[in-house]
Amino acid sequence: MRQLEQIEAVKKQLLNKMLSKEAFERLGRVRSVNPELASQAELYLLQIYQSGKLKDTVSDQQMKEILRLLSEKRDFKIMKK
Repeated sequence: MRQLEQIEAVKKQLLNKMLSKEAFERLGRVRSVNPELASQAELYLLQIYQSGKLKDTVSDQQMKEILRLLSEKRDFKIMKK
C-alpha cells in the first residue's frame, strides 16, 4: 500500500507542476464529482507530458477543453446488414 501512496504523491507533484493553479483546482473539483473523468484527464496529461508534447503550463481554459473532450459520449450503433 505504501508504494501506491508514493505513486499518487509523485503524480500529484507532476500535475501541480504541469497545470495552472486554476486548472489544478478544477481537476480537484471534477475528481470529487466524477473520479473516473478526473483519472482519464490525469492519465492523458501525464502521457502528453511524458511524450514531450506539453510545452507550457495547462491553463484553466485548456483543462475545460480536455475535460469536455473526455466526457463526450461516444455512441456506437450496431447495424445489421
